[in-house]
Amino acid sequence: MTDALLPNGLKEGRGDGKYFRKGCNPFAQTGRSKLQNKRASLNQQIIKQMRMRAGAENLLRATSNNKVKEMVLLELSYVNSNLQLLMGQLEGLNSSMEVYQSSQETANIPLIALGLKETKEIDFSTPFKDYIISHYNEDGATYEDELADLMDLRQSCRTPSRSEAGVELLARYFNHLPLVESRFFSPTHHSGIFFTWYDSFTGVPVCQQNLSLEKASMLFNMAALYSQMGTRSDRQTTAGLREAISAFQKAAGILNHLKETFTHTPSYDMSPAMLAMLIRMMLAQAQECLFEQLALPGVRNEVLTLLRMAQEAAKVSEIYDHVHQSMIQTPLKDNVPFFWSTMSQVKTNHYRSMAHYFVASALLDHHVGPSDDEDQQEKTLSQVYNHLPDGCSPLEILKKRSERRRIGRAHIHRAITGHEEALRIYSLCHHLNKLEVLQDILKASHQRSLHKASDKQMEEEFTDYLDVPGIISKTEQQAEMDVPAALKGPLSVFSAKQRWTPPRKVRLRTEDRDVGFTLKGDAPVQVVSLDPLCPAAGDGLNEGDYIVAVGEAECKWMGVGEVMRLLKDVDKQGVDITVVSVLEGNPTMPAKSATFCGNLPKTYSMICLAYDGDDKRGMSRKISKKSSFLSWGLKNKLKSASTVSLPTAEQSWNKPCPAFPSSYKDAALY
Repeated sequence: MTDALLPNGLKEGRGDGKYFRKGCNPFAQTGRSKLQNKRASLNQQIIKQMRMRAGAENLLRATSNNKVKEMVLLELSYVNSNLQLLMGQLEGLNSSMEVYQSSQETANIPLIALGLKETKEIDFSTPFKDYIISHYNEDGATYEDELADLMDLRQSCRTPSRSEAGVELLARYFNHLPLVESRFFSPTHHSGIFFTWYDSFTGVPVCQQNLSLEKASMLFNMAALYSQMGTRSDRQTTAGLREAISAFQKAAGILNHLKETFTHTPSYDMSPAMLAMLIRMMLAQAQECLFEQLALPGVRNEVLTLLRMAQEAAKVSEIYDHVHQSMIQTPLKDNVPFFWSTMSQVKTNHYRSMAHYFVASALLDHHVGPSDDEDQQEKTLSQVYNHLPDGCSPLEILKKRSERRRIGRAHIHRAITGHEEALRIYSLCHHLNKLEVLQDILKASHQRSLHKASDKQMEEEFTDYLDVPGIISKTEQQAEMDVPAALKGPLSVFSAKQRWTPPRKVRLRTEDRDVGFTLKGDAPVQVVSLDPLCPAAGDGLNEGDYIVAVGEAECKWMGVGEVMRLLKDVDKQGVDITVVSVLEGNPTMPAKSATFCGNLPKTYSMICLAYDGDDKRGMSRKISKKSSFLSWGLKNKLKSASTVSLPTAEQSWNKPCPAFPSSYKDAALY
C-alpha cells in the first residue's frame, strides 16, 4: 500500500497549487486494507449485538411476567453466543501475522504486529464554527478551508502508509491536538463532539467528549504502525534487521509514553496492564532481531563464540518467558489472543533449546589445545552457569574429555526435549499451524540437535544423562525503549499544555570565561546550576529558564553543544540571550470527560451507540467582544501571558494567518 498525494481540494484559482500528504487509498485492495475493513465490519456487528443485549437486559429488569423473562433469557443466550463468535473472529484478525510479514521469501520466525484502532468519522465544521461565533465573535465561515484541512488530516490518519511517512502523518495530527484543545475545548463549554474509538482486542466502542481518548488512540496507532514496519523489514539483511530493531524499540517507547501520560484511558487495549505487556512484547521482538543480527554472518565454530551465542539465545528465551507470564495473568488472559501467548511460549522453548545446543557444540566439538587461551575459556565457561554441574570446576570440564562429553551430552538432550516441546505447543494452536515457515524452522532445529546426538553416537547413553543447570542469560546489546523525535524535542516542551512568560532579554557577560550557569537538555536547552551572584542572575535569569535565542540566532532547535558554541563567541561587551519561563499553576482540563464505556465486557455505552452525529444544537452569538481565536495566547501590547504558544516581541497582523500549521514541525509555533 503506497501513499497517495492528493490535491488540497481548493477550487481553481485559490491556493498555491500545493499538495499535502494524505493517507493510503482506503479502497486499495491490499492484504492490510482488507484486514482493517474486516475489523471495521466486525466492530459494527459487535455494536449491533451489544445494543440487542442492552435492550434485552433492560426488559429483563423491567418485566415481572415469567413467560416474557423466559423468552428474554433465550434471546440473551443467542446474543451472547453471537458475541462470542464475533470476538473469536476478531481474535483471528489479531492472529493474522502473514499479512504484516516481509514480502521477501525469508526463513525467519514470524513476528507479531499490532492492528490499528478503528474510529468513526467526525465533523468538526459546525461545532467549531459555532464556537468561533460565540466565543471569538468572528465569522466561522472565514475558516472553512482550515477546518476542512483538519478534517482531511484526521480522515487520512485512518489509513496511514506503513512507513515513516505514515508515522509522520499521525504525529502531525497528534501535535495539532493540543492547539485544537486550547482553542475549542474550554473547561466551561461542551463542544458536542464525541470521539469514538474501538478496542482493538474486544471491538467494544469507547466514547469521550474531550481529546484525551483521541490523543491516546493516536499514540497507540503510531506504535502499531512501527510494529508493522518492524515485521515488514527484510531480516535477511543487516539493514533490514536494523530497521526492525529500531521500529520495535520505537513502538515500545511510544507505548511507554502512552502508559505514563494517559493513565485512566477507559479502553481495555490501553489499560496499564495491557500496555505493560505490549511493551515487553515489542522489546522481546527487538531482542530477537538483535540475536538474528549476531547470527546473520554465521556463527563461528569456536568455543568462545558458541558460549557467547548460547547466552544471547538464553536472553531472548528469558524475555519471551516474561512476556508469556504477563499474557496469562488476570485480567489479560481473557482477551489476549491465544495465538500470541502460544507464539511466546514456542519462542521461549525454541531459544532455550538453541542455547543448550550451542553449549553442547562448544563442549562436544572442541577441546583445549596448546594454542588456545585456556584462562579465557575457563572464565567464559564459569559465567555460563549459576553453579557448575556436580561441583565440577571449569578447568576440569575443559581438560577432561569424559567430563566434557558427559555435560555436552546432557545439554544436547535438553535441546532435543526443548525442541520437541516447542513443536508440541505449536500443534495446539490452529492459527500457528497456518505458519508453515515456523514449523519448518522448528523441525529443522530439532533435526539439527538429533544429528548432533547421532554424530556423537550417544543414543544408547541417554538413560544416564546429567541434569545440567540453566544457562545464565547475557547480552552485549540490550533492547531499549526509544521515543521517536516526533514525541520529544521543542514540540513536546513548547506546547499548548504549558503557560509561558513573555520572552525577555538577559545581558550575558563572561567573567574569567565563566557565564555563571550550566546548560542541559536536547533542544531546547535549559539553565541549571545558576550562580545567584553572577551578573546574568542579577539581570533576571532564573533557574529552569529555556534559552530560545542567542543574539540574533534562534536556538529553540539546538542542543547543548550548538548553544555552547554560540556562547563561546561572546566578546567583552557580552550578548543578549532571549529566555522564557514556565508559569506556575498551569490550568488543566477537568477530570469530567463524558466517558460512556466502563468495565468490560458487560458495561458499555448506549449513549455512544445511539449517538447521532447530525444532532447538533446551534449556538447563539454573544454580544461581548472577544479576541480572535487565531491570536488567542499571543502577546500584544495589552497582554503578556500565553496559553498556546510563546509570544513575540512585536505583533503585526496584516492578514489572517492559517488556523492550523502546514507542518507539525513549524518552529513558529514552538
